[in-house]
Parts: sequence; structure tokens; C-alpha cells
Amino acid sequence: GQKPQVTKARKSIAQFKLREGMPIGAHTTLRGDRMWEFVDRLITLALPRIRDFRGLSPKQFDGQGNYTFGLTEQVMFHEIDPDKIDRVRGMDITIVTTATNDDEGRSLLRRLGFPFKED
Repeated sequence: GQKPQVTKARKSIAQFKLREGMPIGAHTTLRGDRMWEFVDRLITLALPRIRDFRGLSPKQFDGQGNYTFGLTEQVMFHEIDPDKIDRVRGMDITIVTTATNDDEGRSLLRRLGFPFKED
């Protein structure tokens, strides 16, 4: 549901000091009110706080109308206390839409207020 799932390493990689089964990340799926609240906070508060932000790339659609983008740090969310962060961690965000192609998805997200770069 809407609780984070811990992602664990599938294989050990010595160069990264990584052992099989070690927690390496987390993922969650937001739906309903929590999803809309997150999207609203992302568009109105978090994205404008990114340094040198010039808009999201309009080319990161997957061919089925879904959009994925990455953030390099989590400090743009004001709910996160910077004093409690041990190191900078990024995140990938995937917006899954009911659109059937990239143009429909781009149009939908643009109307929702996503700030895309102009081509």
C-alpha cells in the first residue's frame, strides 16, 4: 500500500562495499488523496526550491504516457529536517497516468501544472 517498501541488494558488489540482502533504498506507491497532496506539494513548493531549476525535461516519457524524473537531493521538501540528514540522497519519481501515449501524458501533466521546459 502506502507504506515504504525497503529495497535490498540482490548481489554483493565489493567495490561498493555492498552485501547481498543489505538495504539500499525504499519505494512506495501513493494513490488517492496522498498522491494528490504529494503532487501539489511537489509542484508548488519543492520544484521551485531547486537551485537553477529551469523546468522538467519534456522528453522523459516512457512511450505509454508515464513520466519519470529524478531529484538529486531531498532538502527541497520543507518537511525534511536538514539537521537529521547524514548525507545527500536523491530520489526518482514516476507519475503513472491513464494516458495512452506521450503526447496525451504531456498534455495532462502540463494542465496539472507541471513546469516543463519549452522545446
